[in-house]
Formats: sequence, C-alpha cells, structure tokens
Amino acid sequence: MEILRTPADWPRTETEARAAQETLRARLVRDEAGPAPGTVPLTGVDVAYDDARDLVAAAAVVLDPGGRTVLGRATAVGRVAFPYVPGLLAFRELPAVLAALDRLPVAPGVVVCDGYGVAHPRRFGLAAHLGVLTGLPVFGVAKNPFLFTYEAPGEERGARAPLLDGAEEVGAALRTRTGVKPVYVSAGHRVTLDTACAHTLALTPRYRLPETTRRADALCRAALKEAVGN
Repeated sequence: MEILRTPADWPRTETEARAAQETLRARLVRDEAGPAPGTVPLTGVDVAYDDARDLVAAAAVVLDPGGRTVLGRATAVGRVAFPYVPGLLAFRELPAVLAALDRLPVAPGVVVCDGYGVAHPRRFGLAAHLGVLTGLPVFGVAKNPFLFTYEAPGEERGARAPLLDGAEEVGAALRTRTGVKPVYVSAGHRVTLDTACAHTLALTPRYRLPETTRRADALCRAALKEAVGN
C-alpha cells in the first residue's frame, strides 16, 4: 500500500498551525441548515494510528440517504502530519482524510466526522476544518464531551441538552439509545446543529454511534493492519 507524503506546505509548528487555523476559520459557514436527513448520501470518516511506525490510516465510507447501504469506500495511509497538540488534532489527520475522500468513487454528500466541529476552544475543530477545505457540509459526532459541560439529557432516545463553553452553546449532548450515555454533536461547516442532530438520530437506529462512524472505524483499522503487514 502506498504511504502518502505530507504536503510540502503543511504547517510544521504550533505557531504555523494556529495561524492557518485563524485564517481558515474566517471562511467557516455556520448559517446554512444543510441537507435534511434522507435527501443525500452520508459519508463517515475516521482514522487509526500506528504510533510506533508514525502512520495514520484514514477511511471514508459513503452510505445511501437511508444510512444503510454502502455506495462507496476508500482509504489512505500516510505519515502522521503533525505532533499531538490539544486543539490542533486536525493537522495530524487531514492529509490522509482528504486523500481518502478524493479517492471515493461517488460524491460524499454530507460528511460525518468522529470528532468535533465548532465544539472547540477556537470554534474550529476537525469537522469545521474539513468542511472549509472541501466545501462540503460536515458535522462532528464525538464519544466524549472534551472540555465542555452539559446537564444530562433525558433518558429517552432523542433527548438532548446543550453542550456549553461557559454560557455559549457549542453543541449538544444527544441520547441516541434509551438509557445509554449520549454522544456529543457539533456543527461543522454548512450544517446547523439541529440538522446535525437529526442526521445523527437517523444514523443510529441500533447503536449509540452513527453507522457512518462504525463503518469508517472498521475500514481504517483494516487499512492500517494491511499497511503494517499484520
């Protein structure tokens, strides 16, 4: 399997990455509702790391508008593009993610990240960053609330509570399964929080995590295993 090179103009230092983040954030679109559930394909993206070999594998899996049938899939493996710095995670993953999206045989529609969008200290997490770079509607669904606070939503499926940074709502704690801990949804680019939550519920008919995330997680792990030969 080909190992991608990090683009020559990719930020190499924390200072460069923060400057790029500030520049790109000015292009973020937060006032478009985005496509409604059931109207466009949905693409999950996720990554897996091999720290010992300094590799990251990215996967993109496109599901039909109903969120059940796979329409296309692609992977890419590259060198980890940036050191781990809280708040700058996108710079580690995006070269491989962008390559996987570029290899898809069909249009991705709405993209769902395993991570955050505007639920980020500078309101520019992975989903926001990916959306600005691609122009696609993107939102994030995370497993944990990161730095933010929330009151527990109701126990029933579909209940939600604001995810807060001080008094500002940056996302939602959304219950996708009755009696199971919530996921943490945030808008990214060209998708509002309400639309992102509606898509998340449509993608979780059986499990806590969206089907897009589950499929992409399995595929990137398989790609990494193939790349390292075990």
